[in-house]
Amino acid sequence: MKSRLVLIILFLLLYLGLNFYIGLHGILLLAYWQVGIPPALYWTLFTLLALAYVLGRSPILPGAPGRFLKVIGSYYFAVFEFAVILIPLGDLSIWLMKTAGVSPAVYIPAVSTAVLTVLVLLLVKGYWNAWTPIVRTYRIRVNKKAGDLGQMRVAVASDIHMGNIVGKRHLRRLVTRVNAMKPDLILLPGDLIDDDIEPYIRNGMSEVLEQLQSRLGIYAVLGNHEYYGGHVEEHVKQMERIGIRVLRDEVVPVGEMLYVAGRKDKTAETFEPDGRLAVDALLSGLNKNKPILLMDHQPYHFSKAAAAGADVLLCGHTHRGQFAPNHWITGRLFELDWGYLLKDNLHVVVSSGFGTWGPAIRIASRSEIIELVIDFVE
Repeated sequence: MKSRLVLIILFLLLYLGLNFYIGLHGILLLAYWQVGIPPALYWTLFTLLALAYVLGRSPILPGAPGRFLKVIGSYYFAVFEFAVILIPLGDLSIWLMKTAGVSPAVYIPAVSTAVLTVLVLLLVKGYWNAWTPIVRTYRIRVNKKAGDLGQMRVAVASDIHMGNIVGKRHLRRLVTRVNAMKPDLILLPGDLIDDDIEPYIRNGMSEVLEQLQSRLGIYAVLGNHEYYGGHVEEHVKQMERIGIRVLRDEVVPVGEMLYVAGRKDKTAETFEPDGRLAVDALLSGLNKNKPILLMDHQPYHFSKAAAAGADVLLCGHTHRGQFAPNHWITGRLFELDWGYLLKDNLHVVVSSGFGTWGPAIRIASRSEIIELVIDFVE
């Protein structure tokens, strides 16, 4: 506990220090452009912006003011990260120009304009990527019979993050594209809501989500954000009311053809007294001659899932870093942070997700829906 507190304090100090670095450049630039804003007012507004997300989540600002600050603070996270990358490059450029004898009247407006232009372009491109979903198709072969079913089309959408940012408009995009596939089965591998379930209920998002259609049913699992919000039971109730079965360490037979299995999220290991079942325990006793489709929100331990007899593993969670260069980090943290991998006889698909956490900004990733076409050949 003490070491965790130390890490939190160090992280907070680092965050505040970097924000001071960004804010200092802002006030110097305003002074150069002769914008008359008192320093005390500037730093008050800048501090409020930097801490907006934290303030929006706190109980001191409930309702609409808190939601507004949370949304503003979410987008600031993207601005913050891009600024931490771009401003040092700008400082280096200024140093090189100054060393070369270039006048401040030339390099200050030139570099500041370049940094601000790139920042705006990144935000605009990232915003477009987040709200313009694409359908990625993977075609795989499972060497088992699924009754008389020779082929199955599965629609997969992870990390929808329904909340204050991802709302009914983006959900309609999901419903339109998924239903256009005419899927046999729809699978939702976790993080359907973004922490708090209140925006989902208040905005009537179930009216849109319940329009999803599939021949053989819709199944989901929990993600870490359902646990963070503290409304797991209400979430399960809301989903099942519109025909989405939430699997919590459960396996359901789909006719006589195959099994769909769903694990509790890894977060259950710390949030629930009984944790979650090991994957071999979850799949024990099944007829392994039938195909087994497994959902596990976080992409860990592929070898264990393969050894337990799963044929397909569907995950999300990573967002592929959501915006660059975070994808370099997720690529190091996970065996597969996005895309497709054949692990022994296990087909693994990790989605970058349909929604977003924090800002609706994606760079080097896209809002996506997976169309999984499975050929069953014994």
